[in-house]
Parts: sequence; structure tokens; C-alpha cells
Amino acid sequence: MAMTSLSDMLARLRAEAPLVQIITNHVAMNITANVLLAAGASPAMVHAEEEAGEFAGLARAVVVNIGTLSSPWVVGMKRAAAAASAGGKPWVLDPVAHFATAFRRRTVGELMALRPSVVRANASEILALAGSASAGQGVDSGDPVERAEAAAHRLALAHHAVIAVTGAIDFVTDGKRSARVEGGSPLMPKVTALGCALSALCGAFAAVAPDELFDATLAALAMFAAAGDAAGRGAAGPGSFAVAFLDALSALDGGALAGRITTL
Repeated sequence: MAMTSLSDMLARLRAEAPLVQIITNHVAMNITANVLLAAGASPAMVHAEEEAGEFAGLARAVVVNIGTLSSPWVVGMKRAAAAASAGGKPWVLDPVAHFATAFRRRTVGELMALRPSVVRANASEILALAGSASAGQGVDSGDPVERAEAAAHRLALAHHAVIAVTGAIDFVTDGKRSARVEGGSPLMPKVTALGCALSALCGAFAAVAPDELFDATLAALAMFAAAGDAAGRGAAGPGSFAVAFLDALSALDGGALAGRITTL
């Protein structure tokens, strides 16, 4: 993506402040909401089965994260995702540790059938989602991103979705185009739920560019990479990094996103 396109995408996000419905885990709620607010979007944590589907009609995008599953939440997830799909709105799936238990595997299978627009996950999660062996342990990836690139490509073609594999160097593909995103900080894995927050940011960019989902996903990953770089330079450790990261997201301009994307 060219620098002007990155700048335009970020400017559109901040000008429109899209309402994004986020169904995420207990650990991630606070940091996810703060990340979207700092970036310029409007988060709404609406998960109850009685209202999740209805609220999806109000939101411009839906994000589903299965980190802390329970049966009532699964009902809300499926209703929100189905409503987004039926309404032609983008929705993002974060299949956290979906390979760990039968409950998770079944839930992710049902959600994938509802046609997510974007899937954002670590390498082990993507490998397992594609039916390959992975070295994942719980929510942590045990595989390098490059090992999951072929699996991501297969998933993108099979599900007509953008697949984002995140790690030291991110990989994004829609089955036809592929790119890598570089940046970030070694402190990022030391702050809980930043990956979950990144999935939500993918939803925010998708909300303002529903017909440009590949580029929207790249913009979200490039924004995270740039903010991670900026925050890491002055942070003394994970605690100060977490605060500096939100400040960096808020302060970024489009020019800071340039040069992080390599088209393959």
C-alpha cells in the first residue's frame, strides 16, 4: 500500500470514529477499548445473547474473540456474526487457542461457517485452523510466522477471507495478494491482550473500508507496528510500555505507517 493510502485510511478512521461491536475475553476488554479509543474508533463491548445480534445492526463492524468462552457468550457471538454477515458488514474472528479443547474447536468451526471477513491469529492458531500440526501452547504461539504462511494462503482461498498471521514480522493474505508488516517492540508480548486489541483494530479499519479489507488489515497492523516502535524507545519495561503504547497510537500520523509493508 502506498503512503498516501495509509494516511487516507487512518484519516478516515479518525474522522468517522466508527462504532465497533467487540465480543472479547475478560482479560482483554479494558486494553481493547482503550486501544480503539486511542486510535480513533468507538468500541462497544456488547456480548449478551439477548442483544448481541440486534446491536450488530447498529455497529459498522463486529469483532469476535473466543479467549474466555462460555455457552451464553457463544450464542451472542454467533448471533452477532450472523447479523453482520446478513447485513453485509465486515466481522473479524480472533480464534484464541481454538485447538485446545473440543468446546473451542466446535465453536470456531461454527463461527468460520458464518464467513468472517478477517481472521487475525498467531502462527500456531492459523496452522491448526488449516488442519496442520502446530506447536502452540494455550494462547501462546510455538511456531514462527513464516511456517504458517502457506496455511494462511489456503485458508484465505477456502474461506474468501483476509488472513493475518501476527508475530515478529506479520503476514497478511487474501489468497491473491500477500504482504509482510515489520515493526513493533519486544515488550509487546509482555503486555497481556495486545493481540486481542489488534484484532479489534482490524475491525475498526474494516468498518471504514469494508470494500478494501486487505488494505484495511494492513493499515491496522502497520499502525500497531509503528506505535510499538515509538513506545518501545522510551519504555523502561512492560508497565511503562503499556501506557506509552496508547499515547503513541493517539499521536501517530499517516507518515509513521509508511515503509512498514512489503508487498510479496
